[in-house]
Amino acid sequence: MIKSSPEFELIARHFTRPARNAVLGVGDDCALIDVSNGMDLAVSTDTMVSGTHFFSDVDPETLGHKALAVNLSDMAAMGAMPYWAMLALTVPDVNHEWLGKFAKGFFDLAEEFGVSLIGGDTTKGPLTMTVTIMGEVPAGAALRRNGAKAGNDVWVSGNLGDAALAVAHRRGLLKLDEGDYMEAVMRLYEPAPRVKLGQALRGLATSAIDISDGLLADLDHICTLSKVGATVEADRLPVSAIGAKHVDSPTGLTAVVAGGDDYELCFTASPNARDSIEDLTDVLGVPLTRIGEIRKGKGVSLVDSDGKPIAVDGRGFDHFTAS
Repeated sequence: MIKSSPEFELIARHFTRPARNAVLGVGDDCALIDVSNGMDLAVSTDTMVSGTHFFSDVDPETLGHKALAVNLSDMAAMGAMPYWAMLALTVPDVNHEWLGKFAKGFFDLAEEFGVSLIGGDTTKGPLTMTVTIMGEVPAGAALRRNGAKAGNDVWVSGNLGDAALAVAHRRGLLKLDEGDYMEAVMRLYEPAPRVKLGQALRGLATSAIDISDGLLADLDHICTLSKVGATVEADRLPVSAIGAKHVDSPTGLTAVVAGGDDYELCFTASPNARDSIEDLTDVLGVPLTRIGEIRKGKGVSLVDSDGKPIAVDGRGFDHFTAS
């Protein structure tokens, strides 16, 4: 009798589940999916590397959550409905206890959003995970980065900065109280993808992006593709009770506007849409805050209540300089 390889045993034990919304899922050379008529296929890939995107001592269940959550956030930014995911997982060794917890975090979130894992790969090496997510959006209705117009409002969902404050605490750049750190680190590792919000913004938002690398950097992506500039008012930035304790310090302000890992949505819309957007706060239970305005020109400016520019140390997360 030929024994199954450790790789196939690992996949069968931890990652083989029924693919309820695919023709064929895990177990063959390719997955098979059936895309609905009148829909565009939305596809995104994110890689997370130990030491670059997460600390090595992270709880594997929360890491499984985040591995999928960051991809769901990309679906949200396009106004898409997520359906299918593929996971390429590199691990130093086969630790079934660790893998079981990672799989639980991944599949719990997948179940919440109706996502099926339909394939991927496993191999040995430094801890790394790459998720490719696929979904559908009505043809021509996807939210994009290149639609912002001068005079549009700039909005963000939720609060900004908590995840980056947790990272700053770990790196000794500032000190959080123990309770604040535990709450902030959950924002770091268990972000809430704004999938329903993204879908609700179709037809309202003129552009959108998820905040993964920091507000100023990600808003600048919108501005670059839309060939416009933006002004953000610091006093309008939404922060939690934790962020409010630190936003007046240079490190705290940097965490809020340039720290990254928020996975909130930043979007633009006509002033005529303000009432409709504000109604979404009650409908979806997600705070939405108008923080600035799109203008003619280039770049993103952060200003105080008098309109004077505020200097920020750093503009956003860089995958090639982070450590």
